[in-house]
Amino acid sequence: MRSQTIAHALATRARIVLGSAAGESIRVLAERLKVTQRTVCLWRRRYASRGLDGLRNRPRAGRPRRITSAKEQTVVSATLRQPKAATHWSARRLAKEVGLSAATVHRIWQKYGLQPHRVDTFKFSQDPEFDSKLADIVALYLDPPERALVLCVDEKSQIQALNRTQPALPMWPGLPARRTHDYTRHGTTSLFAALEVASGRVHGRCFPRHTHVEFLTFLKSLARRYPKRELHLICDNYGTHKHPAVNKWLGAHTRIHLHFTPSSASWLNSLNAGSQSLRARLFAAAASIASAVSKPPS
Repeated sequence: MRSQTIAHALATRARIVLGSAAGESIRVLAERLKVTQRTVCLWRRRYASRGLDGLRNRPRAGRPRRITSAKEQTVVSATLRQPKAATHWSARRLAKEVGLSAATVHRIWQKYGLQPHRVDTFKFSQDPEFDSKLADIVALYLDPPERALVLCVDEKSQIQALNRTQPALPMWPGLPARRTHDYTRHGTTSLFAALEVASGRVHGRCFPRHTHVEFLTFLKSLARRYPKRELHLICDNYGTHKHPAVNKWLGAHTRIHLHFTPSSASWLNSLNAGSQSLRARLFAAAASIASAVSKPPS
């Protein structure tokens, strides 16, 4: 039900079954799902007689299959093997290999959910303290200390400060906004940002470098921004966060606490795993600020 690729018809049938199990009447289900009562009765009967398999469409009459199951398995097996002179199979390349049309190969891929061009990434954390760090950060999200403020801190370095060589042309009816393809570089900047978990407000500053000195300056700005408040900062394992100068300053400011995510688990940081729109706005703002301060005076 939570899948983004499940067929709409199959999802509706599943909702009929779930609604029936929850005690909803046929009429209420039909009105809520915008289907006929006959449809609700049909899929309730199919589920009662055949279980989950009954929710799928039955094979329909038509011309005999020209592609046998064995041939389909040949295509599937070939797809799962690495091609000799490419990173992945294309429909045309595999069609020549197995003696079928590209359209047939594509239909078989769709049937078995094969997408050779797609590669997802993963990383298992090897942190020996993963469990304790995970519990610590989740506890801050779900049950923060009383009268304390939880902040997610993250940095983005090497943001390019770019200016287009000519002013952009605004959007017009029938025309998109336009800008020149070339640009002038004004160096790079590093963005330090802190997200208030409770309110969603973001405090950010830009620095020309990304070292423990800038991180310490950012910590001091947070201390001034939230005076007399106990602060719990969720950070990743970047070396600047554990520099001796930073630890010495934290020892003198005991109301500020750093909590580190496990290695290879920065997704626990809400700012790092935040929406792309939020991150894009932060990075764009940082680049525009850097461009403004880098321009020579006119």
